[in-house]
Amino acid sequence: MKRCHFIGLDVHGEFCEMAVVSAGGKVVRRGRCDTNIPALREMLDEVPTPRRLTIEEGPMADWLWRNLHEQVQEMIVCEPRRNRLIAVAGDKDDPVDAEKLAQLYRGGYVKAVHHPESMEQSIFKQHVLLYHQRVSQRVAEGHRARCLLRRHGVVVKAKDFAQLEQRQALLARLPLPQHPVLRENIELLWQSYDHAQAQEEQWRRRLIELAEQIEVVRRFTELPGIGWVRAATLYVFLDTPWRFVSKAKLWKYLGIGLERRRSGNGPESLHVPKFCNRVLKSTILGGAKSAAALGGNPFAEQYRRWMDIGLSPKLARRNVARSLSAVLWGLWKNGSAYRPEWVGVTMAAFRAAAVSP
Repeated sequence: MKRCHFIGLDVHGEFCEMAVVSAGGKVVRRGRCDTNIPALREMLDEVPTPRRLTIEEGPMADWLWRNLHEQVQEMIVCEPRRNRLIAVAGDKDDPVDAEKLAQLYRGGYVKAVHHPESMEQSIFKQHVLLYHQRVSQRVAEGHRARCLLRRHGVVVKAKDFAQLEQRQALLARLPLPQHPVLRENIELLWQSYDHAQAQEEQWRRRLIELAEQIEVVRRFTELPGIGWVRAATLYVFLDTPWRFVSKAKLWKYLGIGLERRRSGNGPESLHVPKFCNRVLKSTILGGAKSAAALGGNPFAEQYRRWMDIGLSPKLARRNVARSLSAVLWGLWKNGSAYRPEWVGVTMAAFRAAAVSP
């Protein structure tokens, strides 16, 4: 570690800026090269080993990680929100940013962002992300159409203009139903909504087709409230169960854990994490809500018990989400199938039951 070189790489679409810091904190090398793998590998090879590389998370991070992590002894894709030093302290340009990134890495202040190792896993994750983005776009287009109708006194939901006959009836309710501009605006919004909906369904069918080929995802769908889309979403974002050393770490990553806060002699408070992956959080909470609504399963029974002791539906649903994610994490690590009788069982008892005849 004493002779290790810490490399900070500031990545841009056309070029990358490199700064190399020694274990003592001295800048020993700088460099710039085009943003392509051969040029980057050549520049990294000029740095003596052992060398450790860090870049910030961004659109090109996954591609760079897959192609460069074997070129160094360690590579970390770090969380930009944590790197406040780059954003607010002193001068700011590409060489300075690269040096500050290397210094943060040397001090152990960078927070790693996980990336899948295989190209297939990365492409599947991108597909799932595109599906969720298309769902968001379809919902947004529906909101725009509803908002425009509301401006003219026609209050509806998205399901109220699902059919052609419904749309014609809504147009007739407008104060000026024959106004060409107003009519054209609404019809164009509906066309955009239909297009997003058709693409969403196409992406969904492909997502399920890919998910059915993955054994772990098939096991996820055995849990109450977890369908193909939720199972695939949890699988691609978590990637591997071995990332998390405890259930508490998993729950924080999912956005359903607790963070402790205290200052001086003041009271200690518990809060859910402010920063988390919104898609993951909505996925696991949606699974808990569905499981509780289905009934006839241990998670629904847990929800009922939490409500009986006076918890709000929000807190009860979050507790069920923690239980659901813990079971999912456990069966993923142990390679076992879902068994309702194991819900709520301690890990020691779970392992003993898994190996008993």
